[in-house]
Amino acid sequence: MKKPAFRKKSGPGEAPEPVGSSRPAEPTEAAPAAGASRFAGKAGGTRTTPSLLAAAVVLAAVFGIAQVRPPAAPARADAAAAPTTAQVERTAAVCPQPLQGLTGSTTLTAYTPPGTGPATGGAGWLADAAAPAVPAAQPSGAPSAAATPTPTAPATAPATPAAPVPDKNAAPADARLTLTKPGTPASGPAANGDTASGTGAVGTGALAPGFTVTQTTVVTEQRGLGLSGLTCTPAGTGFWFAGASTAGDRVDYLSLVNTESSAAVVDIKLYGDKGLIENDAANGLTVAPGSSQAVLLSTLSKGAVTDLAVHVVARSGRIGAALHAADGNKGADWIPASAAPAATQVLPGLPADTSAARLVVWAPPEDDADLKIQLSGKNGWFTPAGNESIHVKAGMVAAVDLGKVTRDEVAGLRLSPSDDKHPTPIVAGLRVDRAAGNGKSDAAWLTGSNPVGARATVADNRAGASTLFLTSAGDAATVRVTASAGSGGGTPATKEVQVPAGGTVALPAPEPAGLNGVFALTVETVSGGPVVAARMLSIPSKDVPMFTVQALRDDHSTVKVPQAAQDPGVVLR
Repeated sequence: MKKPAFRKKSGPGEAPEPVGSSRPAEPTEAAPAAGASRFAGKAGGTRTTPSLLAAAVVLAAVFGIAQVRPPAAPARADAAAAPTTAQVERTAAVCPQPLQGLTGSTTLTAYTPPGTGPATGGAGWLADAAAPAVPAAQPSGAPSAAATPTPTAPATAPATPAAPVPDKNAAPADARLTLTKPGTPASGPAANGDTASGTGAVGTGALAPGFTVTQTTVVTEQRGLGLSGLTCTPAGTGFWFAGASTAGDRVDYLSLVNTESSAAVVDIKLYGDKGLIENDAANGLTVAPGSSQAVLLSTLSKGAVTDLAVHVVARSGRIGAALHAADGNKGADWIPASAAPAATQVLPGLPADTSAARLVVWAPPEDDADLKIQLSGKNGWFTPAGNESIHVKAGMVAAVDLGKVTRDEVAGLRLSPSDDKHPTPIVAGLRVDRAAGNGKSDAAWLTGSNPVGARATVADNRAGASTLFLTSAGDAATVRVTASAGSGGGTPATKEVQVPAGGTVALPAPEPAGLNGVFALTVETVSGGPVVAARMLSIPSKDVPMFTVQALRDDHSTVKVPQAAQDPGVVLR
């Protein structure tokens, strides 16, 4: 697989008539003396015009109605204060450029959990990011449309029927993948070629609440060997990644995808152990509408840097951003975007057979960070011997090798302030390696994650290949895990799991009976918590223990809608 470098795929009215125009003036009486109000009433003074009288009558009528006609059914005060919950009607996500071709195979899987709300209809689809259509340029010397005479149609000619208005909620004709109903995933290959663009995904109507897309890649070439996976994220204006590198055999790059209708201007900020790495080439990158760019970090880092934090900022527009890391024949995966900088970060998903782990932490320029390192085991939080804490200088990156930190038990990792009175918002990433007895290995990257909340889903799961990690960051919790029907058939299965306070539980994912194809896993918090969760997909290939880990995050399928009460008084204010 060749190294990605900078690569790009591209894709009124008339003015109002001026006041006091040439209309003939009506006869008026003399203007009032200087210093007197133009509207002051007095005998023999200026007379009120009919327009002002009419306006006064209208206002009096409005005020009168507002005062003497209260609402037919006034809302209760307590009901007006309490917002209601409504399901979202549209969900969109962006997937990065796929690794697809002779050495890699990429699959896209979309899924929406069965809904309980009133939403009906809608569609779900994935389409390649492509530049919007542009009118063809006219040949030189051709008359413009405005100058070309248009023959007048005969009076008896039938009227041309209006073009049908396209349904913005319908899947486009060139959709790569279409999701037809909630509860059953759809899966298919990504675009082919080294210059394949990223993918835009949209769910509307009943397919919007909880709509999620997973991208999974298997690379069998020695360089870049491994399993890479990620959950596609919404377009945004800021993304944080921790754990990148440009040292040794690392080939790390950013995939920037613009599925919007306007261009995006992007800055890439790299931080190392000496702080911000200044480079004008990292600022003001323009990503055209419907296009994708792959930016090799080694072209921006000014030399080899072992540990990097990356901040992607869209100055204008919105983009999807993803960071891929490949470490020669030692493994490859997508580095997931971190939760927003926070004083406490929880990273779920450490496998029991972790052979090596490296923690990378960034602190803001305003303050140093002194942090406790804790692991969540089967019975609660504990401090790993020899790795009790980490100090991060302001504006810099610090890293520590944790070795075989899990000691044959699954775990989650928590970073929190050593002094509760001195919280510093941080970003953290953790590289996790798994090695086979033959010395071959693969790597995955974990990051700070938000709780699953009411519900979270990961789409691409295979028979006998998925393991679920559940960590309670607070009180003991009860969690409901549901395996969907398979993309080709099967009956959903549900299981409830108890998670002790501060503990981590790992379980083989429940599978639908009669499974055919891939399936989705949905996690719901029944009580207690909060709970953070991750899914490990393990697909050994060529004696390599290939795996990838994705955190599950609240799908935000509902929103709070404030209630409004009729208030006639607004017309009096």
